[in-house]
Amino acid sequence: MSIVFAHELVYPRDQCYNVYLDSDHIRALPTDSPSMVDLWVNYILSIHRRRLDGRGRLIVSLDVEWRPPFLSGARNPIATLQLCVGGDCLIFQIIHAASVPGSLFTFLANSEFTFMGVGIRRDAEMLLEDYGLQVANVVDLAVLAEEKLGIRALRNAGLKRLASEVLGRYIEKPLSITTSRWDNRELTPAQVQYATMDAFLSYEIGRTLNAMG
Repeated sequence: MSIVFAHELVYPRDQCYNVYLDSDHIRALPTDSPSMVDLWVNYILSIHRRRLDGRGRLIVSLDVEWRPPFLSGARNPIATLQLCVGGDCLIFQIIHAASVPGSLFTFLANSEFTFMGVGIRRDAEMLLEDYGLQVANVVDLAVLAEEKLGIRALRNAGLKRLASEVLGRYIEKPLSITTSRWDNRELTPAQVQYATMDAFLSYEIGRTLNAMG
């Protein structure tokens, strides 16, 4: 996997990365700007309005990151919120945002969308607790994989195993990045790469499982 800055912007953004995962090209927008979130949400709505799954729901992957606590049992607030639809990922540095835009509240609360992720129910609870964001319709990828593939052990699987079982793709999740300072004002290229990979693979797993009927 390689990562480079994009020079041609597909849609307006303050900082755009092109992330390459094997043959897949993902456009990632890391930002703490509410107006950039507005633009990303509007872009997604405009190009995916008719690209819904068979039950009329847009699939969106959702993931969050936060700074690891120093004390056992403590929890720091969510630092980044990742959303991904197809090859477009948003990495919203929500902890540094001046405000949370109304477009994000509306987007997450849309019951016609299906938000998918590993451990997503807990993520949704933290988003509500930390920022008042309500995620209307969530599906845990591990539970869905168990149902679709009939493998009971997948109910407690993480993204790494799900990517292998569902997509046949092997990924590395370095502990040095997983436990890094996600509350930094500027994310490192490695953090952007990691967050994008997680969000994109979650989307691909959800899309693949959903297509199984």
